[in-house]
Amino acid sequence: MQHFPIFLDMAGARVVLSGGGEAALAKLRLLMKTEAALEVYAPAPTQDLVDLAAEGRITLVRRSLATGDVDGAKLFYAADEDSDEDARTAAIARAEGALVNIVDNLEDSGFITPAIVDRDPVTVAIGTEGAAPVLARAIKRDLEERLPPVLGLLAKVGKAFRPMAEKLPFGRARRDFWADYYFGAGPRAFEAEGAEGAEQALDALLETHLKRAARDGHVDFVGAGPGDPELLTLKARAALDKADVVIYDRLVAPEILELARREAVMIEAGKTGFGPATKQADINAMIVEHAQGGAQVVRLKSGDPTVFGRLDEELDAVTEAGISWRIVPGITAASAAVASIGQSLTKRERNSSVRFLTGHDVEGFADHDWRALARQGEVAAIYMGKRAARFVQGRMLMHGADPSTPVSFVENASRPDQRVAEATLATMTDVLAGADMHGPVLTFYGLAPRAAAAMADACEQEIAL
Repeated sequence: MQHFPIFLDMAGARVVLSGGGEAALAKLRLLMKTEAALEVYAPAPTQDLVDLAAEGRITLVRRSLATGDVDGAKLFYAADEDSDEDARTAAIARAEGALVNIVDNLEDSGFITPAIVDRDPVTVAIGTEGAAPVLARAIKRDLEERLPPVLGLLAKVGKAFRPMAEKLPFGRARRDFWADYYFGAGPRAFEAEGAEGAEQALDALLETHLKRAARDGHVDFVGAGPGDPELLTLKARAALDKADVVIYDRLVAPEILELARREAVMIEAGKTGFGPATKQADINAMIVEHAQGGAQVVRLKSGDPTVFGRLDEELDAVTEAGISWRIVPGITAASAAVASIGQSLTKRERNSSVRFLTGHDVEGFADHDWRALARQGEVAAIYMGKRAARFVQGRMLMHGADPSTPVSFVENASRPDQRVAEATLATMTDVLAGADMHGPVLTFYGLAPRAAAAMADACEQEIAL
């Protein structure tokens, strides 16, 4: 993030603008929504600027900007529509301590003006750091449609009521109260009785929420998906938005953690394969402790919580403690990884079933039906299988599997740094060692990347001819 967004207090602030044409007028249309004192320096102003000065909305000085004119100003806009004059006036403003914006010159500007959705006192600022103004305008248009005009009035009413709302416990109870007002009771009361009704609705709503403020905590077991935040479900997004506490696994992508509510307590409960790990009993205790304290807890697991996520142990803990819970499924790594190689997990006349295995517990492999998996056309998705690769290879060959059976490795499935390596059963350990994969790897036994499979089919056809 090159440009850090802030909201400046413009009440009584002095803002100076140099320029008398359309560029200056465009900036003034936005600045006149603030409480700032606006001064415009222009030797030949347009009639629109003259009219604004006559209405008392700006102070118009009919000459070029000179040294001393910007002293004490908070912001300065160079809108001279002439690069040399912009450079001259900007230099004066910088020397006199103002933040400087040069219209249509991102590189030399000290700040940028975002696209704004105005529901005073609710203000939404949208910036793309100058990279995509069209995108910023599209987002603004979408938000303008989503946010009702009455939102600003409700915010003003709510602001005056905030001391009364402090009767509610800090945290979820207050958030639920305000969410109920702004998106439910408030709009309904305004529609029925106008501003007075919207104000009166607060007292009744507060009484309702005070009665239920002592609610018990709750736990959502949420699947974070394989890593791409766009693969996160809407229900998962909603759970993160409400969470007081997020207890997350090491493999959950940082981009997904960013979606959690800013005030939420974030706790890593990492498990590193064959390395340091938080004990499962400690994770169970943390979940129960926070939920018993009344918190809305999200137990955030990479992929889908029902697939190799030790979900049952955590469910047993919260159930025994009498805590309510919900499972929010996610996209498991196998689904994302198989999509990345252009294949499907099952295929008519090839395999009607697929096995999900975990290579983390190699000892558990001893009881697996390796003879059945070694049959032609079988497919398996092996989670956390890097260390178990040689064991799998040996077992499969021992039970008669074809050494040329395709094997694919997908590292960091769905993420920007995703990598794919193709091999065969005979070469899989050498290929995996040469690929030097350090991220989470999912191994597909019986599947090759589609491009490689297509080439193999073409070669077989040529041989047949």
